[in-house]
Amino acid sequence: MQYQPGDIKAIQDSKFVVWFGEPLENNLAASLNTAPNAIALFEFDAFNRHPLRDVQGKPIAGTLDPHIWLDPENAKAMTRALAVIHSHANPQYKALYHANAQKFAQRMDRGVASFVKQAKGKQQTQPYWAYHDAYQYIESSTNLKLVGSLSTDHHLAPRASQIRWLNEKRPAKQMCLVSPSQPAKGLLAKLQSVKTTVQPEDMSNSKDFVSGWQTMAQQIYQCIS
Repeated sequence: MQYQPGDIKAIQDSKFVVWFGEPLENNLAASLNTAPNAIALFEFDAFNRHPLRDVQGKPIAGTLDPHIWLDPENAKAMTRALAVIHSHANPQYKALYHANAQKFAQRMDRGVASFVKQAKGKQQTQPYWAYHDAYQYIESSTNLKLVGSLSTDHHLAPRASQIRWLNEKRPAKQMCLVSPSQPAKGLLAKLQSVKTTVQPEDMSNSKDFVSGWQTMAQQIYQCIS
């Protein structure tokens, strides 16, 4: 992503510029790492964090899985952090910002509780595959367990050895593959029997976070079923 002079000026003129941080938004790092008004959410201590995992689901020491928003507790913490930031920028609206953060937390809790109630028939942890490991933060609240991914990045094709490993280690005859985009039919043929569900990890296909989170959780469970 290339920045125009107007983009740089917008950053300079803003009271605060909130971003996740370099691990997720590397294209913004050159402009925002040194910007005195930039606030990186990854620098907050308020979030649950997990390391990246390799294609066999093993944690990689010293790394950060950046998809923190998929954890409902993190999503609530993010809105609280934003309320604090916006309150400093516009103190006359402090009460409104914090009330909105509280309302979001209540909606998020209801959304998770509603999903758990629908999925109560599945008490055991449900295994799934991912094209690349981007859904770790939704696992604890949905009782899901990654048992392998195809690649370290959704732009990279999986190695034949990894496809062979997945087929050899599969815990169920039919598996669910969660992917940010529709995998090629030829690839799926090598993983039979497999069902897929397309879930962009940035939730870009959702207009509302809570309903988008619920839809993601429900569709993954439908895929597993």
